[in-house]
Amino acid sequence: MIESIQLPQGLLEAIGSENKDFAVKAGRAQPAKVAVFLLVFGTFWLIFSSIFFIAFLGPLFQGREVEFTTNGVPTVASPDNLGPVIVPALVIGLFLIVGIAIMAAGLYNLFKRGGYVVSTPTRLINYNKGNYRSIDWEQFSGDIEVNGNEKKGTITLGMRTGRMVSSKNSSERYVPDTFYIAGIPYVYEIEQICRKRIKENDPTPPVK
Repeated sequence: MIESIQLPQGLLEAIGSENKDFAVKAGRAQPAKVAVFLLVFGTFWLIFSSIFFIAFLGPLFQGREVEFTTNGVPTVASPDNLGPVIVPALVIGLFLIVGIAIMAAGLYNLFKRGGYVVSTPTRLINYNKGNYRSIDWEQFSGDIEVNGNEKKGTITLGMRTGRMVSSKNSSERYVPDTFYIAGIPYVYEIEQICRKRIKENDPTPPVK
């Protein structure tokens, strides 16, 4: 059994009398690459929105008029006549808020800790700040990805649940949910334990 940490009392009560396969403390709730992607995407979104905001509304802050077309009708807005520009300003402001929200989500995921992760013969338990989530091994599909090395790495467990996602140039596709055990030691041993438990609890009837 892999256990190099002291578990909080609340987690021990959740485990009860079950045997533990491993118990680790995840360094992050998600891999760093997820947070970095959100930060980069949010930064580009915010830059693009800011450029559009400055180009469209900048002259108003300089006391000049802004000329644009609304439903094919030439429109002029000025510091003394802001009515025509209110709706476009709200739309641009919404884009700015979205960019800030994406960057905030990236920062949050970058620093959010993953809590404790414990495996028993029948389930995987995630305990974080007094709350715990229990997932039966049968809910995992067996699709496992391992990144990193023996000292520190990340395990991504695919689940049987998911959602349909549509893209612009193709039909809808099914994207499975994932569970991350990020920033942990002994990734290869833990991956073997996860694979073993998933096979043991697989609800799919064996092929004859």
